[in-house]
Amino acid sequence: MRRTLLTGISKKTVNEIFQTMEYGASSTSTAVAQSWLEKHFRTLGFFTEGRFSCPADRQTLNVTDSKAEVVCSIVCAKDEDVASAAASAAGGFKTWSELSCYKRAKVLLQLASVLQRHSQCVSELCELSQSSISPAGLIRLAQYYASWAQLRVSLMPEWTPQGVVAVAVSDDCSVYSLLLKVLPAIAMGNAVIVVPGKTTTLPALLLAQLFMEAGFPAGVLNVVTGSEASLGARVAQNPHVNYLTYSGCKQTGETLAKAMAGWGVPMSFSLSLSSVCPLIIFESADLDSAVDGVIEVAFKKKRDFQWVLCVQESVWDCVVAKLKMRMAGMKYVSLATENVRNLIDVAVQEAQQQGATLIQSCAPPSTDGLYPPTVLCGLAPSCASVISPPPGPLLPLISFRSSAEGVTLGNHSPHGQAASIWTEDLTLALESAKSLCVGSVWVNCHSVMDPALPLCGRRESGNCTDGGREGLYQFLRPSLSPSLPSSSPSSINYADFGSVASKFLIPEGFDPSSVPRFYSQLVGGQLRKADFGCSRSVLAPGGAVLAHCPDGGRKDVRNAVEAAIKVQPGWMKKSPASRSQSLYSLADSLEKRRRDMAISIQTQTGISFEAADREVELSISKLSDWAAQCDKEHGGIPFLPQSGSALLTPEALGVVGVILPSSKLLLSLVSLLGAAVAMGNAVVMVPSEKYPLPSLEFIQVLQASDIPGGLVSIITGGREQLTQALANHSVIHSIWYWGSKEGCQFLQYSCVSPLKRLWLHCEEEEGEGGRDWTCSNPSLQEELWRKAVVWKIVWIPTA
Repeated sequence: MRRTLLTGISKKTVNEIFQTMEYGASSTSTAVAQSWLEKHFRTLGFFTEGRFSCPADRQTLNVTDSKAEVVCSIVCAKDEDVASAAASAAGGFKTWSELSCYKRAKVLLQLASVLQRHSQCVSELCELSQSSISPAGLIRLAQYYASWAQLRVSLMPEWTPQGVVAVAVSDDCSVYSLLLKVLPAIAMGNAVIVVPGKTTTLPALLLAQLFMEAGFPAGVLNVVTGSEASLGARVAQNPHVNYLTYSGCKQTGETLAKAMAGWGVPMSFSLSLSSVCPLIIFESADLDSAVDGVIEVAFKKKRDFQWVLCVQESVWDCVVAKLKMRMAGMKYVSLATENVRNLIDVAVQEAQQQGATLIQSCAPPSTDGLYPPTVLCGLAPSCASVISPPPGPLLPLISFRSSAEGVTLGNHSPHGQAASIWTEDLTLALESAKSLCVGSVWVNCHSVMDPALPLCGRRESGNCTDGGREGLYQFLRPSLSPSLPSSSPSSINYADFGSVASKFLIPEGFDPSSVPRFYSQLVGGQLRKADFGCSRSVLAPGGAVLAHCPDGGRKDVRNAVEAAIKVQPGWMKKSPASRSQSLYSLADSLEKRRRDMAISIQTQTGISFEAADREVELSISKLSDWAAQCDKEHGGIPFLPQSGSALLTPEALGVVGVILPSSKLLLSLVSLLGAAVAMGNAVVMVPSEKYPLPSLEFIQVLQASDIPGGLVSIITGGREQLTQALANHSVIHSIWYWGSKEGCQFLQYSCVSPLKRLWLHCEEEEGEGGRDWTCSNPSLQEELWRKAVVWKIVWIPTA
């Protein structure tokens, strides 16, 4: 029976649409959105103080739809507009943060109702902006974070909002990704300034108006628009802004990070748009379902990620045949820009030169705006189209022999956002998911999104977590933890940072009897001199020479990291109970050398023996705390409004570089070491440049314990030189830094390629107001633990 789907639009039957694999016709009416634009005379300004403002003397920028037709114009912000938005947000934060959790939750629930009422306008405006989204997804976001607003104080006591949060996104970021940062920030009590991209500008302005209709105080959500890539940095540089988070492509993120270096604003980056993700089909998969999933995810006009298809050799021919059958007759896919066609042509030509064959639904048209769905078969993993696939309907296809090789190929990309694996073998699915270095793994499905599921980028895919309870902590800080002081950047030559020779160099060959002792550093589980053979003097509080210690450098860091990457995977795979026993043995070893450690602290710092002994006692207790916590911290099973099971687990970062504080020398060392090692990480530690002796004495404690050699390295020397070496090492996954303002600025500037997770503290400006290492507050302990883990979600459908 012939059924008309939409009168005047299509007269094909459902069966005909199914056979040709075309999508059914859909309504393209945008009457409601057009009406909203007409009310604003098709010129939209900024949204501050709870209302639109459209200064007449500002430059404007046209917003176009998918047909390159002008939809409206937006106003480009000047510095005074940025200052006005920041002042508005500061006032909004004061009002919003003083409300009770119940009142904030009530407003967020009202927002869900408002979004429901205006869902048609939101949907149409997103479609006009080429950023389609399901209104149901936005409503789910508002409802989910309303409940967290209600529970923040009871479930996260002694955590406080960051303040004013700047949320910047790139031009091609989705509205969902934008609100996945805006809504949790507001739910936690912050005010937000949004710097939208081209595709999110109109939806962001509409949503700001809907926020006011829902009852939010003026200034809680502000939107600043413009055409300059530097706008996000100019907003975040305002003294009122306390935190910056970015979502989008890597190139824009790098530019933003470098522009913000030295401003004293903590930053986090979600770089999912540039992520290359593997779709792995094992021989045990339901091949028909797997191929259906490939067709659905690979040839969309707008994809969340760039996909690479990996197929086991034993089912290669069958998968290729099914792909050819399913792709036959598929229509052209429209390209985002004309430049994309050039990128695709170059990639296809290069792949064919390297022996690849093509599967295409039809021949490429002469027009630049369209291209057929295309699979590049038989590529080598080193091919440029596999490492960095071009945008558009192009899917690289590579093969693997064993399941272990499939996982290795899945980890081949420098990104670590997500993976989709297809197999009917549950054991293989779970083992593969555990071995893949990505934040999200979908089993027999793809692109499952829900605000309860954390999205945690690895490696080049980002350094923060969005979604779930875990994603809330980026917008909070412990009440007792000092924030990074706001400041202006120093004049730094980044290329020369850390290259200045140490002040107290003593060449090899000095008379050992002239000093009390010569210490060695711990590198790769062995006591060693500095690789260059140089030493530096360690002075007592009165100025006398206490000892000499190695003056380590880049090669010492390299040797320590090489040892760490060999031992860390095995340490991470140990059961939590085994890691716990090793840390208990470390605490026992410290107990046996308690007097020696206290004397070392007293001699180095000049404090009384009683105070030094008290610090050692606290250090033993802190190590025991981390030993006890090894097998107590775990993930869970998030409850979702859809059928399926999600497994959430914390995982180790990898290798962590730690530049230690100059206060509470032993207690701070064991607190940071315990947090990192308890969670399965390896650490390369740099003691205080002025007070290194307690850390060097601690080496004997380490060697007498069950901690594997190479898991912990302690390298002494110039702080800036060793900071530079850690920052430039590609294997270091995270850096915890206590040091100078210039060091914080250098790390923010340089640790974006490769991207690292940073935890920065400026000792010079914190002074006596820095972290209290003797405090046993649970929020400070949890902060340490959360800095030592990343999150992985495994989604398994059940129906």
